[in-house]
Amino acid sequence: MITMPSIDMVATGKNIARMRKAAGLKVKDLQALFGFATPQAIYKWQHGAAMPTIDNLVALAMIFGVSMEDIIVLKIDAREKICA
Repeated sequence: MITMPSIDMVATGKNIARMRKAAGLKVKDLQALFGFATPQAIYKWQHGAAMPTIDNLVALAMIFGVSMEDIIVLKIDAREKICA
């Protein structure tokens, strides 16, 4: 049995918000860097309502100077097991 991890979207969103603030960036700054018309996507990421796409996650990691693994928070639920 292999326990499959899943992404904790709320904790990941909190990480994004924390790293953004630590980098001295405002939501509007990230909006401009990504070229988004509105900041809604960033707010959704920070609240755990949505996850950044892989390419946006790569960009966030570069902006924050961390690895993607530092941004993503995994949770392992003992009830979710996959037979290998």
